[in-house]
Amino acid sequence: MRRRKKSENGGFNVWRSYSDMMAGVLLLFVLLMCVTLFQAQKSYDESIKERDEKIALQEEYTLEILAQQNELDEKEGQLKDQNQQLKTQDEKLKDQEELLAQLASKLKDQEATLNSQQAALNEKTALLKDQQAQIDQIIGVKADVIEALKKEFAKNNINVDIDTQTGAMTLESSVLFAYDEAELTDEGKQALEQVLPIYCKVLLQEDYMKYLAEIIIDGYTDTDGDYSYNLQLSQQRSLAVAQYLLDIQGNFLNSDQSQDLQEYLTVNGHSMANPVLDANGNVDKDASRRVEVKFRLKDEEMIEELNKVMTEADTKTEKADNTEEKTEEKSQEQPVS
Repeated sequence: MRRRKKSENGGFNVWRSYSDMMAGVLLLFVLLMCVTLFQAQKSYDESIKERDEKIALQEEYTLEILAQQNELDEKEGQLKDQNQQLKTQDEKLKDQEELLAQLASKLKDQEATLNSQQAALNEKTALLKDQQAQIDQIIGVKADVIEALKKEFAKNNINVDIDTQTGAMTLESSVLFAYDEAELTDEGKQALEQVLPIYCKVLLQEDYMKYLAEIIIDGYTDTDGDYSYNLQLSQQRSLAVAQYLLDIQGNFLNSDQSQDLQEYLTVNGHSMANPVLDANGNVDKDASRRVEVKFRLKDEEMIEELNKVMTEADTKTEKADNTEEKTEEKSQEQPVS
């Protein structure tokens, strides 16, 4: 009886142990599951956290990239603007270089023109010096002739009107001719016999003959009447004086001097030209009716020609200066960037 009971108790303990073991295993499994779940949850939380951090970092990185992209875009825009500005500056620089080249060429032309003008100026200066020397010589000779005429007339106690600048001797027509006549009066012949020999003898002296070009007799009338009639009258009167001079030349000139006189003598009629004015500016008709005896030196012709040349040179220089000024004005009007 006891063995059976013992056997029964021993079997009961086995199943109990097995149940306990299974319960322990189950408990261990639950614990493992709990630990595993805890670890999994922890890993999941960490991965979620890590993912969120990565997402946050990615978003931050994305924002940084976007900011950098915007900055790059802005810099690219600035670069484009700078490139455009550089292109514009290059174009302006090219235009300035072309303008500088034009100005350099123009400056070269102006320098050549200036050199040419300087050469012309030097030539003109030399010409002026020569002309001045000739003028001084002629003025000296003319002054000497005029002084000699005055002294000779004063020596013979003859009062005659001689121009101190030109040496012209004026003879009033009222003394030489009757009104509106061209025939010398006796009084006129006497007057001519007094003055013409002295005037001609002085001019035909050897010291002055080498400079003498002409002995001129000019006739003038007043402003009354017709020009053509007065022209004929003035010519006839000057011719009458010249003819009388030729008639009496043998009384005071030798044959050589007479020949020289005929070569130098010139007769002109001027009608009513160059009337004589009184102090109030009105025509003095009595004084306008006159005959003038004067002389012209040889070098005076050359001086007149030189004056013409110098006048033409002045005109050309003035035109060149005006052209240059217009060119400079156009150059100044061109804008320089």
